Amino acid sequence: MSKFSYGLSDRYPAQLIIAMADLGFVVFSGFIVYRLRFGDFYLHERYVLAVSVISLFVLLLNSLFGSYSRWRVTRITTLVARLFMVWVFVGLLATSIIFFAHAADRFSRLWVVGTLSLSLLLACCARATVQLMLKKYRIKGKARRSVFLIGPGHQLIKVAKGMRSSPGEGYSIAGVERVSNENDRYLVDRIVRRVISSGAKEIWICLPLELGGVVRTISYALRNHTGELRFLPDLQGMQLLNHSVSEVAGHYSIDLSVSPLNGMARVVKRSEDLLVALFALIIILPICLAIAIAVKLSSPGPALFKQYRTGANGKKFKVYKFRTMKFHEESDGVVSQAKKGDDRITPVGRFLRRTSLDELPQFYNVVQGRMSIVGPRPHALAHNEYYKDIVESYMRRHKVKPGITGWAQVNGFRGETDTLGKMQSRVEHDLWYIDNWSVWLDIKIIILTAFKIFSDKNAY
Repeated sequence: MSKFSYGLSDRYPAQLIIAMADLGFVVFSGFIVYRLRFGDFYLHERYVLAVSVISLFVLLLNSLFGSYSRWRVTRITTLVARLFMVWVFVGLLATSIIFFAHAADRFSRLWVVGTLSLSLLLACCARATVQLMLKKYRIKGKARRSVFLIGPGHQLIKVAKGMRSSPGEGYSIAGVERVSNENDRYLVDRIVRRVISSGAKEIWICLPLELGGVVRTISYALRNHTGELRFLPDLQGMQLLNHSVSEVAGHYSIDLSVSPLNGMARVVKRSEDLLVALFALIIILPICLAIAIAVKLSSPGPALFKQYRTGANGKKFKVYKFRTMKFHEESDGVVSQAKKGDDRITPVGRFLRRTSLDELPQFYNVVQGRMSIVGPRPHALAHNEYYKDIVESYMRRHKVKPGITGWAQVNGFRGETDTLGKMQSRVEHDLWYIDNWSVWLDIKIIILTAFKIFSDKNAY
């Protein structure tokens, strides 16, 4: 590793520089917007106080959201999404303080919004610039972190290929030690000696979970080494969901299947649902009344179709739709999916299903807190019982609230699942969504849904 690379990545960590830059962005934005608003660079003392409070909130919330933790391999979109949420909360806190302090008439709303908007823009640009610059240096072989790999040959080859296919992450191999199943009493001593001589900044132990005792022995032997020690277990063939490491009851846990929508993410997701659902209900109320009348006039029976579905964490709830079929009874435990040309579907119902207007009552399910705007589509209980034993990880899609639309639906897996392959693909897309959830992904799915409503050939 070059002297320049070492100084950049270790002596002057980007996280510390960015934290100081955020502080500067808020102060700079406060002065610039004040100048534009009042024609003077000299801030009144109450605006100085406001800038100080906003700066403090920005630093604290960025720390809480993990924006200053190492983001060597974090995508720029993820960094920007975190910043957006931080600045939204900062804005809410700042305006709340002003409101409860009865000081609204002493602060310019334009100044508050302008300062937050400009500082957010500068912070986003700074992170994008730093990330792109570091990626450029790493691809050129600079600012890289040397890694010593320990594990079976086949696993080391996989890890090495992953490193070479992602040069922008900036990892290089300083040495390897192949571990076999045979007992090697000199293994640990050899590893320690070779790690020290390699000068590696990180040591990656790439052993399967069944060799946990060996991992512990190697970890203990390297206790005096200052390099970062990582455990990359071989989990090939396991269906993982939001896998990470956490601390539970005083013990470290490798989370193999955990919902990502916990803590602050859960609050953000619920806020997003309420905001969109309430706005949508106000807009669609006249449309819903017209559809209800049309359904009642088209065929005997209720306007709404109600059916129990499985919600978050396996809890049952009653989903609402506009009735699209002739009123009929089915045998217990049997739910027949609608097929192309199904004679049970009414003429009005066919149009509703084609345009997804039959799903509009589910915005009420969202307000109730039983559904989300975006999430895995809820299936009939009978379908869950049938597929849970033949589709791997099928029930893990119920770790989050079901949605009105979802990642599977905008990727063509909407409507009838008449083959096992279609259901497997739908479940794979649902699990991918859960594992990669973000506000931006939800917005993307909502936009794609709006474009696909009238062009989806799988809806009938």
